[in-house]
Amino acid sequence: MNCDQFFAKEDTSDDSLFYEIQRLMTHIDDNACMVLKGFYRSLLKDGDSVLDLMSSWVSHLPEDINYSKVSTQGMNKVELEANPKLTDYIVQNLNTNHVYHYGDEEFDLCTIAVSVQYLTLPVRVFGEIARVLKPNGKCSVSFSNRMFPTKAILAWRMSSNEDHCNLVKQYFKMTDMYGDVKVERLVEENIHYDRLFAVIGIKN
Repeated sequence: MNCDQFFAKEDTSDDSLFYEIQRLMTHIDDNACMVLKGFYRSLLKDGDSVLDLMSSWVSHLPEDINYSKVSTQGMNKVELEANPKLTDYIVQNLNTNHVYHYGDEEFDLCTIAVSVQYLTLPVRVFGEIARVLKPNGKCSVSFSNRMFPTKAILAWRMSSNEDHCNLVKQYFKMTDMYGDVKVERLVEENIHYDRLFAVIGIKN
């Protein structure tokens, strides 16, 4: 199996067709949403600017932070317009255009919540994240044991939660733009709740 096959999807149709249907729902359970919001709070301070990539109608950002701005990229305009946290948004498919319209070193924190499994060119995306992060800015990539299987890449569908953590760590490391990269197991195995993981990279 060659490398390209690892990033293949079962559904090869244009992603925009799949995401043109608005889904005003959360893709992790209430406990995971609460835990993720608390985790973001630990990464933020008043005045921070946030870039929320692959987002929708909810960004899981804590309400008690005064943000300088919250910019968002996603695939469904209706969902993004319903997101109360945003100062601006762009509808963009990162699998066909990974270049953001933001300037260099604009953001303190970048978040990707429960969506990284759909990226087909992840290293390019992570490199572009590093460009728009301030020095020592953080990128938090969270994921659970849920997914849209027809749109997730093969490397994700065929591997375990631990493998997912290692894969996302490699995305960071392959850019050569992040120093410290660590894994946080936010919700461990529990029959009542979704599992939740985060990989955090700090820009050099």
